[in-house]
Amino acid sequence: MSVTVVGSLNEDVLVAVGRLPGRGETVVGREAVLAPGGKGANQAAAAGRLAGSGVAMVGRVGGDPAGDRQVAALADAGVDTSLVLRTPGRPTGSATIPVEDGSGENLIVVVPGANAALTPADVDVPAVRRAAVVLLQLEVPLAAVRAAADAASGTVVLTPAPPQPLPPELLRRVAVLVPNEHELVQLAGADPAPRSPAELAGLARGLGAAATVVTLGARGALVVPADGPVLLQAPPPVQAVDTTGAGDCFTGALGAALARGCDLAGAVREAAAAAALSTTGPGARGALPGTAAVGELLPRVPDAVPVG
Repeated sequence: MSVTVVGSLNEDVLVAVGRLPGRGETVVGREAVLAPGGKGANQAAAAGRLAGSGVAMVGRVGGDPAGDRQVAALADAGVDTSLVLRTPGRPTGSATIPVEDGSGENLIVVVPGANAALTPADVDVPAVRRAAVVLLQLEVPLAAVRAAADAASGTVVLTPAPPQPLPPELLRRVAVLVPNEHELVQLAGADPAPRSPAELAGLARGLGAAATVVTLGARGALVVPADGPVLLQAPPPVQAVDTTGAGDCFTGALGAALARGCDLAGAVREAAAAAALSTTGPGARGALPGTAAVGELLPRVPDAVPVG
């Protein structure tokens, strides 16, 4: 198997708060902790933990100690970091993330730093061209994302976050689009409002990707194939500590399962188990599971149900 991730590497500043602040409000944090992050690197680390080998990261960090820490953290997760490039004069990307005690809910503010310097030439490499699965997100320039999708010969999986208009030529290269519910609504140009799974499936099918998997947090994930029945996959029960990076873990696990030959529904089932386990520790990677932990939890994952 082989999974290549093209995307961002950030250093996260996790701030524990009694409750998340409202607009214009100040709250006092209990503690702050540095942790590795970035949507791309989080997905790579999740896939690396599950695959054991065959996972590569393509991206940029600054020529600073934060960059050293991000590369080392990925290497510790079993990820090939030889295509993570240093960017003199740019700091490594960063994210500030207040995390609410009890619920684990969070807010995220990202400063791209060196991620913004990733170019189409950086991603036109054999690791992208030959990978069974290529995972993409939108925390790096869209031109680099499009170049990676064009270069890929395997299955292209795109997390459209942060959401922005997606060119039709990019969507035509995407085999699986993985937005969360809020990203889906923004991409579809719809009004924010509570929607049933069937309504969300209708929005997803209007986007133009071959298949869409909509992550729904504690409600699980909605599997919307190009044709055939829509499925709602509920997650297994766990005690969540911090939901930071759960969506990234989901997508990394999805990519690893697809590269191993799983069909989409089976890959989503495994991804739901991995993402649930990832919420049981602090930070985006504090509880990334391995294959044994996911296998142990899989019998407790509810069966997916058709959505009418």
